[in-house]
Amino acid sequence: MSVEIQVQDVWKSFPRDGDRVDVLKGVSLRVVPGELVAVAGPSGVGKSTLLHLLGALERPTGGQIRYGETVLSDLGDAALAEFRNRQVGFVFQFHHLLPEFTALENVMLPLLIRRLPAGEVRSRAQAILGQVGLADRLRHRPGELSGGEQQRVAVARALVGEPAVLLADEPTGNLDSKTGEEVFELLRQINRERRLTCVVVTHNEVLAGRADRILRMLDGRMVT
Repeated sequence: MSVEIQVQDVWKSFPRDGDRVDVLKGVSLRVVPGELVAVAGPSGVGKSTLLHLLGALERPTGGQIRYGETVLSDLGDAALAEFRNRQVGFVFQFHHLLPEFTALENVMLPLLIRRLPAGEVRSRAQAILGQVGLADRLRHRPGELSGGEQQRVAVARALVGEPAVLLADEPTGNLDSKTGEEVFELLRQINRERRLTCVVVTHNEVLAGRADRILRMLDGRMVT
């Protein structure tokens, strides 16, 4: 089920050498249910920090992030961790797959954390790997897969829990241009088929142009 994201006057600061560095400076935005939004801008402007806050990996210094009627700052640590596991799917530039596990086992992990029955977990993981074109790679370990295949496993892992939102941080940044286009098109296809709310951070202007809308950042702020 798609969800609306609202970000209201969000700040994020970090201590550095006895001082404070403001990485995000009053960011506000809205993503409507089922929309695919690209967040673009040079390196170091706060794009990844924003995505980490949207995904409840970190808490903002100030401001509010809302998923539908849920305000993330109202949740305690345990509730926030459960929210993250159930409502948000992550895809990163580096796949973060466990090298000793097969593709199938890597995709099963988020559901095993929920303590779902093993048979159901395996069935759902097999199905989603088939949907991303890896039905014949279930028992391959990451080292036996190409970069594009590893990223498809990461996409499957992000989707297996049927999240309300998919967040992707430079999902094509570690891939060659052809493979990167294929992975982005996979995200676009999933967005359309599932009406899944998606936020994709990218420095690739060509791929950003295929999103429903581009949000641009500069020096920790949204710019028009």
